[in-house]
Amino acid sequence: MPENFLLSASNASDFTASKKSRDQTSDRESLRILVIGSRQGVTGTIQTLHRLRFAEVREWSPLLPGPNPGEVMSILARSIAQYGE
Repeated sequence: MPENFLLSASNASDFTASKKSRDQTSDRESLRILVIGSRQGVTGTIQTLHRLRFAEVREWSPLLPGPNPGEVMSILARSIAQYGE
């Protein structure tokens, strides 16, 4: 199962690198929001954020193995307007 995470992580970095080159010409910033916990906790949080109209459930990655036994994680990638620096 950790192999799946490594494959997903490498694919995510490819996605981030290609997206970053497109975003450099705009005033947008790429953010990733990560939720880690029990399967029930992660899916419940995703559903709560959906009810709050923060993100659609389908925008989150599939559940991936978490850093600790018994944990899973899901990632949401967003592009937001950059704030003053």
